[in-house]
Amino acid sequence: MKNKKPTQKSILFLVWIILSFNVLSAQKHQVVFKDSLDGAFDLSDFLIYANGFLVVPTIVTEPALGGFGGAVAPVFLKKRPPVIEEDGTKRLVNPDITGGIGMYTANKSWLAGAFRSATLVKSKILYRGFAAYGDMNLSFYANNLPNHNDEEFKLNFKSTIFYTQWLKQFKNAKWSAGPQYLFLNSKINLPDFNLPPPFVDPKDIKSTISQLGLALQFDGRDNIFTPDKGVRIQSDFFWSDKAIGSDYQAWRINLSAIGYYPLAKTLIGGLRIEGEQALGSPPFYLQPGINMRGIPAARYMGKTSIVSELEFRWDLYRRWSLMGYGGLASAFNDWDQAFAKPVVYSYGSGFRYLIARKFKLRMGIDVAKGPEDWAYYIVFGSNWMR
Repeated sequence: MKNKKPTQKSILFLVWIILSFNVLSAQKHQVVFKDSLDGAFDLSDFLIYANGFLVVPTIVTEPALGGFGGAVAPVFLKKRPPVIEEDGTKRLVNPDITGGIGMYTANKSWLAGAFRSATLVKSKILYRGFAAYGDMNLSFYANNLPNHNDEEFKLNFKSTIFYTQWLKQFKNAKWSAGPQYLFLNSKINLPDFNLPPPFVDPKDIKSTISQLGLALQFDGRDNIFTPDKGVRIQSDFFWSDKAIGSDYQAWRINLSAIGYYPLAKTLIGGLRIEGEQALGSPPFYLQPGINMRGIPAARYMGKTSIVSELEFRWDLYRRWSLMGYGGLASAFNDWDQAFAKPVVYSYGSGFRYLIARKFKLRMGIDVAKGPEDWAYYIVFGSNWMR
């Protein structure tokens, strides 16, 4: 406890040095924060000329993590030139991204980790990896039990996580496929309850997850941050078994489809449909849940989840846009009881500002209402960014 304040001061001092270095690097290139076309505030040149390094601070607004918190992610970017194929076509290559993340929230949850997303250009392989350790306080609910009112259980997770994915691009580079792997080691602390959570199995208290899987992806979006048109479809599955070091025998199948279409010159429509199915006996915290604005994480869970969401972006004035969206979703255990509980809904509105025109990157705030409460979100790029 005696070293707590000096440690916090050291961290703040380090962040200050990083931010100062970032700004000074950009100043060497005489970067201005105004766009050359419309004179509006714009970060494009700052991102391009900061020697491939930037610090991304953000506010954590997830209701399940206390509704408020902060995170800092120092990120290193390396530009990749386009590749001219043998048939003369040009293949665009995404920049290599390497970074870290530190997070702390109002309910005393914290996480520290590192990530990398890059391309082996000659091999046409897209790969990504993420590793982290966290001490997280999350709420889970008994909401799929017959004749049982929803009941909240606050649990503490101390977890180590590692994830990696390797996708080989086909001749048509929009298509790719390859293996992926997830490792998760967790220890759960149960506060004193009159009765233990009905969904917690004794072996869940201290467990190891080892999942091997495959992914198939089509990405035809015109931009990875805030698309105006195009479709991204991904299908993947994971296999968990004692043979690969897991405490559980289970399968998980996911299907995600996200599309954008310009309905008018200044109106972009978006549609998202996602489904997830768990087979076997996965731990309660890896069961499919509803991931949608206005719905806290882990609020509604079951062995199957289906989510649909519609979104509209109206480019109202210069760089400013107005958002409107709504969605329906359900989580259940058995298909013969599908949608037996009321379908979960959410709706809301927000705004975006085109903060980096050369990257087509928009940023803003969304406010959403679910069945219980209101929630707000700081949005970088798109709420559906994958």
